[in-house]
Amino acid sequence: MKQLNNNTALYMRLSRDDENFGDSVSIETQRTILNQFVKENGLHVVDEYVDDGYSGTNFERPAFKRMIEDVEAGRVNCIITKDLSRFGREHIMMGYYLEFYFVDKNVRYIAVSEGEDTEKGLSDFVPFKNLFNEWFAKDTSRKIKTCMNAKFLAGERTFAYAPLGYKRDEHTKNKLAIDDETKWIIEKIYSYALLGNGANRITKMLIAEKIPTPGYINFKRNGTFANIYADAPPEKSYAWTIAQVKSILKDETYIGNTVHYRETNVSYKNKHRVRKDKSEWLIVKGTHEGIISYDDFSTVQQMIATRRRTNSFDGTNQIFAGLVKCADCRWSMSYSHNTSVKVPYYYYKCSRYSLYGKKHCTNHHIRYDTLYAYVLSRLQFWVGQAKTDEEKLLKKMLAVTEKESVNTHKKQDNALKAAEKRKKEIDGLFVRLYEDFVAERITEYNFNMLSGKYQTEQAELEQTIDGLKKELALIKSNETNAEKWLTLIKQYDDISELTAPLLNALIEKIAVHQAVKKDDGTTEQEVEIYYRFIGKID
Repeated sequence: MKQLNNNTALYMRLSRDDENFGDSVSIETQRTILNQFVKENGLHVVDEYVDDGYSGTNFERPAFKRMIEDVEAGRVNCIITKDLSRFGREHIMMGYYLEFYFVDKNVRYIAVSEGEDTEKGLSDFVPFKNLFNEWFAKDTSRKIKTCMNAKFLAGERTFAYAPLGYKRDEHTKNKLAIDDETKWIIEKIYSYALLGNGANRITKMLIAEKIPTPGYINFKRNGTFANIYADAPPEKSYAWTIAQVKSILKDETYIGNTVHYRETNVSYKNKHRVRKDKSEWLIVKGTHEGIISYDDFSTVQQMIATRRRTNSFDGTNQIFAGLVKCADCRWSMSYSHNTSVKVPYYYYKCSRYSLYGKKHCTNHHIRYDTLYAYVLSRLQFWVGQAKTDEEKLLKKMLAVTEKESVNTHKKQDNALKAAEKRKKEIDGLFVRLYEDFVAERITEYNFNMLSGKYQTEQAELEQTIDGLKKELALIKSNETNAEKWLTLIKQYDDISELTAPLLNALIEKIAVHQAVKKDDGTTEQEVEIYYRFIGKID
């Protein structure tokens, strides 16, 4: 490939992984080597192309793409790099450029430190060098992941910006500390959520109160995101989005945990980010001080999972959607409209009965206006009780929850003891199994089979024990829950109408029983209201 005029491009690349190797691969070192080679060989340099901070495992690099555009335009017909790895670390694409593209475009390529020059003919070792360079990138990626995983398990956290409500710990590297200047925003968002407000409503509240966004706070403190906020109108500083609020409400950072691997690259070659399933996340607990209590966070997650819609259905708000349950089959009751009578009305009916008929349930139904009036009257009653005799109401709630939890507590406590006993037995069996394997009393095949079985049971028992301990702790928190619900109900001075946020905050579910026709011709129907934190009280 003889070139009469070498219009030369000097290409330099440095990835973040390469920075670990110091000055030997720095951009300045590469530039010095290339300029010295150009000077000694009398080549004409058209331009320098520098990709600083880009991996060689793919060719989606801005300076590289600009260089190829100049090749296509005829401005460049010679490319020089320090070595082959600077050009790229993906052996298939390296083969394409060296053996097809450069030949087709009549481009000379030189890897200075390796003495490779297409004009003189590449050595037979080039394909092996390219394979090694790719293997090196893969191995480096693996080592970095292993190192990062060890850091994560040790409680360290890597981040460009601290989440809202936190700042970098001044004394411990890779750790968060509470930011007293902004934690009130997080507390405000969660307080709104605990009152039954969804992300959409909370977003509107934050905007109405002109609460600054995380991005704007970073801009004012550090000058980051200047392209967004520098010349923007004032309202940009509090332009919250629903996605931001949802993210904050679901983030375990605010109870002191750190969540890793929510996203990952497709591979060490493809840097496209993909969302991972929650089962693949690494959650490290207690890495820093929380802003929100675990109970409040759990309550918010439950409220999010059972969020009732506030959109309208034929002109009537579905404030009870997802809340009303059939007392017998426990299926949700669907919202319907009866137009076959002179005065049409809305009602809830058992969805299982509607789908499968009387073999699976009975025709449970209740009019919307009847349900509305009953629930409203009960909430008004509890508000009045809280105002007139708070202590009496608290004692009543504690008596109910204690009665309901005695049997459950005993059952869960027995289950926990049984699980812990079995876990201890499995641990002992595992030790004896290992001793038998070492003493060659059992084969490797049997050892692997049995150890796999024991390990699976160990993991299941650990999950069971953890779950039972949490349930027992929840039962023991009855008094706290009663006080919490009482504090909540006291915030409503006068309930004159029902809304979705109000129901989200106060009620867990409403169980509707089958109506019973009495001898005197009247109909009686039981409706049970289960309140958040405390369950059913009469």
